[in-house]
Amino acid sequence: MAIATFAPSFCCTRTEPTQLPRFRLTHSHKFQSQTRRLSVSCRLNSSNSLSPADNNNNNRYKLHDGASSQGRRNGSPVFVKLPEDSTMIGGKVKGRKAMAQSFKALAAAGVEGVVVEVWWGVVERDRPGVYDWRGYFDLIVLASNCGLKVRALLAFHQCGSGSGDPKWVPLPQWVLEEIDKDPDLAYSDRFGRRNMEYISLGCDILPVLRGRSPIQAYTDFMRNFRDTFRPLLGAIITGVQVGMGPAGELRYPSLPSQKLTWSWRSRELGEFQCYDKYMLASLNACAREVGMREWGDGGPIGASNLMQDPEHTEFFRTDNGLWNTAYGNFFLEWYSGMLLLHGERICREAETIFRGTRVNTSAKVGGIHWHYGTPSHPSELTAGYYNTSTRDGFLPIARIFGRYGFTLCCSCLEMRDVDEKQMNPFSSPEGFLRQLLLAARICEIPLEGENSATSLDDAAFQQVIKMSKFYSEGLEKPSFSFNFVRMDKNMFEYHNWVRFTRFVRQLSGSSIFRAKLDFRGDIRPSSASDFAKVGLAFAYC
Repeated sequence: MAIATFAPSFCCTRTEPTQLPRFRLTHSHKFQSQTRRLSVSCRLNSSNSLSPADNNNNNRYKLHDGASSQGRRNGSPVFVKLPEDSTMIGGKVKGRKAMAQSFKALAAAGVEGVVVEVWWGVVERDRPGVYDWRGYFDLIVLASNCGLKVRALLAFHQCGSGSGDPKWVPLPQWVLEEIDKDPDLAYSDRFGRRNMEYISLGCDILPVLRGRSPIQAYTDFMRNFRDTFRPLLGAIITGVQVGMGPAGELRYPSLPSQKLTWSWRSRELGEFQCYDKYMLASLNACAREVGMREWGDGGPIGASNLMQDPEHTEFFRTDNGLWNTAYGNFFLEWYSGMLLLHGERICREAETIFRGTRVNTSAKVGGIHWHYGTPSHPSELTAGYYNTSTRDGFLPIARIFGRYGFTLCCSCLEMRDVDEKQMNPFSSPEGFLRQLLLAARICEIPLEGENSATSLDDAAFQQVIKMSKFYSEGLEKPSFSFNFVRMDKNMFEYHNWVRFTRFVRQLSGSSIFRAKLDFRGDIRPSSASDFAKVGLAFAYC
């Protein structure tokens, strides 16, 4: 029998531009990256959005950009990701005074900026097309006034595991209402378990969200963000990371995101997320197209048991595993192809929206490494990465990012094989990263690295530097930056702070470190240790 093949075709549904509210901008100088001082007066001409002006009548925000950046950074910049709940529903910055002190400390330590997660479930919470940006505008202005740049992460996913989670941010209420009416808008595995972290990409271009498709909803959100923050783009907001799936990553929710920090320890394989009616309809159509209707009834039989050794499964085992057959190739091409198609659609819309704004656009790939040492790479396959011992599943992703000028973001840069293999002999974060970084080099796209663990020792920081050199070595114009995940009170404890500031100096290639910053009027620390001596731990709680 001839081997059936399947090649997903890429297409894109564009949304017509809508009339959007705009700011009135008054400024003392032209908006350029070297602007020192500018004044933004925010007043909207439409009720479709809420801005700082609506929060306090003629509220005016003074931005001081670049004043504290002299003498720091001589290489790759470091950003720090803020707590998930930095901005609360209702437009308020959580712990504003403590946040300002923390920002000043970060700027003095030589940090380039902060990463702010902009939650879909906060901004467009109650009604479709009604956006409330007030808290985020306030937070971004606060960071700028402390000498920091901002990377905005447009988060179209759920945060946390439930209403009892202190970091809980669900999808917008009106989206959840639509999912209640049509549960198949959520991903489903073979057992019928629904995952509510992100809308199923099977309905990407269908008008299932009150007349709009999910792609149209994401596009409208991005466009409104651009128009709302246009005065700050390129000067203050230098990067926009576009969320593409659970945890903001381009992948399927093969495992709940809260498990991803420890799932490799139990060697979970993950579950294919292809059992909602929209995914099944696509699979069935593709099976008919190749003349194998029986292949379109569902996902692979014998694929996995979450806690099972892959060698004991019919699909993932090394010898005669179905993953390495004509059927396996068909299914995995379709499954990964749908993910690539989803990423391509969002990249295309984002590139059009942010073209000419001088912001860097990026997207993130999940750090799925705990079965990298096996031939079939099952946990990567269930996440949507068709990456095996005989196939490169990351190069197609890098090519899409390169096509639209996107930076590749990835995590796990602090992880070492020697540590991970003690608990899981099949895990290889370094092997996974080398393959991903090589794909970025081949496609000549910039790289943003992140850490997975929240507490890093000196060995972990040195591993980050090692992997950054692996990416940058030999490139004429390497572009590497690092997002430290994330700011909390432990970060400012004496030993942690000393390690962190040393890392910032090393990654930046700076030989001189001075942190002269007014603290409470009369304290001017001149080193990382001085910050700790004056009790920097108070800065964030």
